[in-house]
Amino acid sequence: MIEKIKSKNKILAIVVRTNKIRKNGVNFISPKSFVLQLGFINRPKGYDIKPHTHKNFLRKINKTSEVLFVKSGLLRVDFYSNKKSYLFSKLLKKDDLIILNEGSHGFKMLKKCNLIEIKQGPFFKTLDKIRFNKIDEKKIKIKK
Repeated sequence: MIEKIKSKNKILAIVVRTNKIRKNGVNFISPKSFVLQLGFINRPKGYDIKPHTHKNFLRKINKTSEVLFVKSGLLRVDFYSNKKSYLFSKLLKKDDLIILNEGSHGFKMLKKCNLIEIKQGPFFKTLDKIRFNKIDEKKIKIKK
């Protein structure tokens, strides 16, 4: 199952319940406009992908996007606008994956989590990230 998380017609994130992906072939689920492209490959035994290389190609990327894969646990993702106002939260569990694309976000481990994170590099802490105060836990609303 693939779910687009939106606010004001912008895709903030895409949540993928990876244990539900069964479609054969190569299937990219992120829009071509995303700075991270995510696809699933499902091919039979013996299928060949021809050897290839990727050309040097200069791209301009203005922000860091990230992918989180939940190997185990229960993770709450809190979504905020670019102006740092809280929007809503989403729960992710084992085998869920999220591509974070727009807006701001925070995380709360509701059960012990083992996560894999992928983002562009190189990462410069002082240039890439601005921290701000999270919302009061009593005001959290989980979006279904």
